[in-house]
Amino acid sequence: MAADLLVKLYTLPALEPVLAQQRAQGIEIRRAIAPEKHVVVNWIQREFGDLWASETEVAYSNTPISCIIAVENEKLIGFACYDATCRGFFGPTGVTESLRGRGTGKALLLACLHTMHTLGYGYGIIGAAGPVEFYQKIVGAIPIPDSWPGIYRGILKAEDHVD
Repeated sequence: MAADLLVKLYTLPALEPVLAQQRAQGIEIRRAIAPEKHVVVNWIQREFGDLWASETEVAYSNTPISCIIAVENEKLIGFACYDATCRGFFGPTGVTESLRGRGTGKALLLACLHTMHTLGYGYGIIGAAGPVEFYQKIVGAIPIPDSWPGIYRGILKAEDHVD
């Protein structure tokens, strides 16, 4: 597994050009709303599994909801959360595999991190970062030494509790 990454939220790239690029492709990046919780959480569970669905449930319990979604043709194609597992943490995040490479993941990342900065965070942590190079390139993220498994140490998994 990957280490956590640290991001300086006060030096983020501009958000609006990235959102404009998404709009030009017919993709809307916006905060999720309560009436669509079941759609979002069920989609995440199918696409990415129970752990990410659970974290998103927590993001929906925050005020305001700390889940940003990507919608194309009235269909969910991606999501990103912050303040789900721990305060100051970005993630989980994902985009439908067949629709990757269009900048949607970057837009979701920046939308969340800019929101975190607006809320008063100076730094953000990307927990158990998958594509480290992506985060380094987009937001200058740096690995936090000795951070795995960090907050995920001893996490309970359903397959370990099947009778």
